[in-house]
Amino acid sequence: MAKPNRVFLVGPMGAGKTTIGRQLAQALGMEFRDSDHEIQRRTGVDIPTIFEYEGEDGFRQREQQAIDDLTQVDNVVLATGGGAVLRAENRQHLSARGIVFFLACTPEQQYERTHRDRNRPLLQTEDPMSRLRELSAEREPLYRATADYVISTEGRGASAVANEILDTLRG
Repeated sequence: MAKPNRVFLVGPMGAGKTTIGRQLAQALGMEFRDSDHEIQRRTGVDIPTIFEYEGEDGFRQREQQAIDDLTQVDNVVLATGGGAVLRAENRQHLSARGIVFFLACTPEQQYERTHRDRNRPLLQTEDPMSRLRELSAEREPLYRATADYVISTEGRGASAVANEILDTLRG
């Protein structure tokens, strides 16, 4: 397969989208972008602050605009936020405008990777593990429906996953 113009990474928080995306972009000689970082850059505040003042719906609206913009950038590897697939418009833009990889991992692995991170507003609950299981049940079918390829990150380092994606792209 010829080098893709746009590679998009979807999956739950803690799957490694940002870390893997950076390595992938470097290996492909492409620009790396992260939709959450773009939203923070545009607003000048962190994501928990957006959730606090605008709620999840306000954040999702900002995310939708960022994904519409970022999926039209050429020569890019884009890491999306875990909930990006919740809106049909985002799924459509991702599917239509590039090659989509779903980076899959279990809620247990997500918890190990994220439970100390205070920048995860959806995990600021009494029982974050239950919340991760709920999010997985809701979102996994959407990740699978959006993705061209499913790659497990379970118990694997970022380099191994990035190399598997590179092998897949090389066909």
